[in-house]
Amino acid sequence: MNELQNQKCTACRPDAPKATEEEIERYMKLLPGWELINEDGIDQIKKVFTFDDYLSAVDFTNKVAETAESEGHHPAILLEWGKSTITWWTHKIKGLHINDFIMASKTEHIYNSRG
Repeated sequence: MNELQNQKCTACRPDAPKATEEEIERYMKLLPGWELINEDGIDQIKKVFTFDDYLSAVDFTNKVAETAESEGHHPAILLEWGKSTITWWTHKIKGLHINDFIMASKTEHIYNSRG
C-alpha cells in the first residue's frame, strides 16, 4: 500500500492545476510498471495488466469500472483476451492531476487483490 491508495478523488475543474514534474516523478515511483505517455500533447499514465484468460480480464475491468464510478473519475480501458490496458488522465485539464495517480494506485490494489 502507498500514500495514494487511501485518498479520495476530488472534483476537478477546468482551471485545476496539473501535476508538476516533481509530483509526477514522486507518484510514478509509487506505481511500479506504470508508464508515462503523451498522446496528442496530453500526459497520461498507462499500464497493461495480464491474465490467464478472458473472463479474468473482464472481471478486473469491471472492478476498475466500479471503483472509477464510485470516485467519479474514469479511465480509458482497452479489454482484450488475457489483458486489460488502463490509461488515466484528467480530461478537464488535458493532463495529469493527483486524481490520476490515486486511481492508478487503486487499480494496482484491485489487481493485486485478485483471488
